[in-house]
Amino acid sequence: MKILFVSSGNTKNGISPIIFNQGSSLIKLGCHVSFFTIKGKGLIGYLKHIFILRKFLQHHSYDVVHAHYSLSAVVAALAGGKPLVVSLMGSDIKASFLLKYMIKIFNLFFWNKIIVKSQDMKKSCGIKTATVLPNGVDFSMFKPFPKKEAIDVTQWNPNKRHILFAANPRRKEKNYHLARNAFELLNYKDIELHSLIDIPNKQMPAYFNAADVIILTSLWEGSPNVIKEAMACNCRIVAVNVGDIEETIGDTSGCYVAGFDENEIANYLNKALNNDNKTDGRRRISHLDDTVIAKKLTNIYKEVLS
Repeated sequence: MKILFVSSGNTKNGISPIIFNQGSSLIKLGCHVSFFTIKGKGLIGYLKHIFILRKFLQHHSYDVVHAHYSLSAVVAALAGGKPLVVSLMGSDIKASFLLKYMIKIFNLFFWNKIIVKSQDMKKSCGIKTATVLPNGVDFSMFKPFPKKEAIDVTQWNPNKRHILFAANPRRKEKNYHLARNAFELLNYKDIELHSLIDIPNKQMPAYFNAADVIILTSLWEGSPNVIKEAMACNCRIVAVNVGDIEETIGDTSGCYVAGFDENEIANYLNKALNNDNKTDGRRRISHLDDTVIAKKLTNIYKEVLS
């Protein structure tokens, strides 16, 4: 099966690692996956790629075009990409009413199949025909290994304990100030709070394994891969109840789901810091192995083709 992935290429490292990893998981199954990236921000940046992609499709043939994020899917639709499968992310549905309206219009007239990442996203978008399929996790990459080896990569102080805020603090929707406020309530001198800014994807397993606790306090999420990747490394986690976090974490020992309350979050951080055991998160999310998810994705392609 020949598949074209269409997505933004505007991150520092080009294509989003989540999208690239999903393409790689399909390649492992024997699919032929090509990547078309939209480079250029804003309305003009996307609009000009309609013509670039249309010309590209005139010279290349694919069984399925799979667009990631709504704006990329609009470009793919207007460029004539068919059949068109669309993966929506949390920002498509949670960030803008106009995007939600546009999604319904394009789904009605142009898109053959919509994939959302959680039941919460399906409910929010209001499209009953949407298929829920979370992104998978590369279990060969995200796995537990000794903290000492991980700190050699992160260069954190080996004599301190470390809390990792699993996002870039500059992104307002990630709600860094709540994590910071909870951290400041902890009465410890040997703890540092870190965050993720422009960390290459291949180094992420080291950051998870170097951390004593992962914290996520986002205002909204779809199905955050960072939580699933941390669980694959058997990390202790404190996260607010957004997206599918409660469903993903469940009752995993050493992991806690909190409300948007800095005192409650601080209490759970304290519990996690005083628990020296690794979790069994990896076993709990074995159904999210990217090979398992890739097989389900190919079934969606076959459904569209039939």
